[in-house]
Amino acid sequence: MAIHGFATTEFQLVLLRRMADFRPELVEQAVRRLGATRAGMREANKRWQAMLRSSRLPHGARRYTAVLGPPEAVLPRRIGDLDCTAQHWTLPLWPELRFEILLGPAGEASPPWNEWLVRAPGAPAPRLRTLADLAPWRCVVSDVGAAFPPAVPREGSAPTRWQLDFTAPDAAGRPHPCTADFTWGLLQEVRTDEQAVPLRSGD
Repeated sequence: MAIHGFATTEFQLVLLRRMADFRPELVEQAVRRLGATRAGMREANKRWQAMLRSSRLPHGARRYTAVLGPPEAVLPRRIGDLDCTAQHWTLPLWPELRFEILLGPAGEASPPWNEWLVRAPGAPAPRLRTLADLAPWRCVVSDVGAAFPPAVPREGSAPTRWQLDFTAPDAAGRPHPCTADFTWGLLQEVRTDEQAVPLRSGD
């Protein structure tokens, strides 16, 4: 079942709407790249929220198939003792990433366990060595977790947000306890114990 008037562009606007609280300047640039407007972004988000509450439209993984088409990849995942499945879609705004939904053993019959942007299989992760490397929209959760172990995940302030606590050095090599904020799995901001670390604009 296709959802009339709602497809990849509108879905990307939904993701951007949640990121605007952190990175309004990057969201503004991305909205223009999509040939859309802020009003269009708000309308797409309003329609998406209505779809989430509707009993007449597809739920779970089928909702994403209706909007984005069949997944380009279906990957087995083992989490503890459970056999899970990850489904991937490419989004034009972030070609080096994939939008991933993680399905539990019940598959498409149950809601996804996770919905976020991840590094595309085989795509090189950015080289992260200091705080200066942590540019907004450059990294996903797994990139930062792998670069600065042992990173501790925490729930964010909303279902689409995540946090990681970790320690990273500054340019002089001094370590800083940090908290990174992610929206839909994409890095938005890094804070130290002292203050928010100003991040350079993403590439």
